[in-house]
Amino acid sequence: MSVKIRLQRHGKKGKPFYWIVAADARAKRDGRYLEKIGTYNPNVNPAEINLDVDGAVKWLQNGAQPTDTAKNILSYKGAMLKNHLVGGVRKGALTEEQAEEKFKAWLAEKEGKVSSKEEKLAKAEADAKAKALEAEKAVNEARIAAALPEVEEVEATEEAEPATEEVAEATESEEVEASKEEKSAE
Repeated sequence: MSVKIRLQRHGKKGKPFYWIVAADARAKRDGRYLEKIGTYNPNVNPAEINLDVDGAVKWLQNGAQPTDTAKNILSYKGAMLKNHLVGGVRKGALTEEQAEEKFKAWLAEKEGKVSSKEEKLAKAEADAKAKALEAEKAVNEARIAAALPEVEEVEATEEAEPATEEVAEATESEEVEASKEEKSAE
């Protein structure tokens, strides 16, 4: 029986969530599996990977072949390195302690890289929010500035209307006087 370490898709449409499983190569993608080794959630940044490294190494030692994506995930979490170190211990090139020491040093370095990436992402997100807030303030100030002249124009036209009414009344009174003078002249 040929065993593969592969991803088994779960989640809803457009929001995939994967289980990392050891399964018979003849089984369907989402079908029977021999053991669930971990999970992979690509929907968050950085992607969330939970993996039982010792379980993955056990399957790799027993001859399981990882798919390309599963191999990348196993490499990212250090299962492939640990498998390599276990092979070195078995051949006598390393001692158990040396192998464990190298693996822990690698994990510490990897954790530093991941935390720095998370910090960069958090900083970039905070900067984007600050820029969006500044842009929103600028737009609001522009709207307020655009609304103020309209109010002043409305007040100015209201003041102009009574002046035109006075002119109209004055013109009417002049016409009335002119017509009285014409009648008296006759």
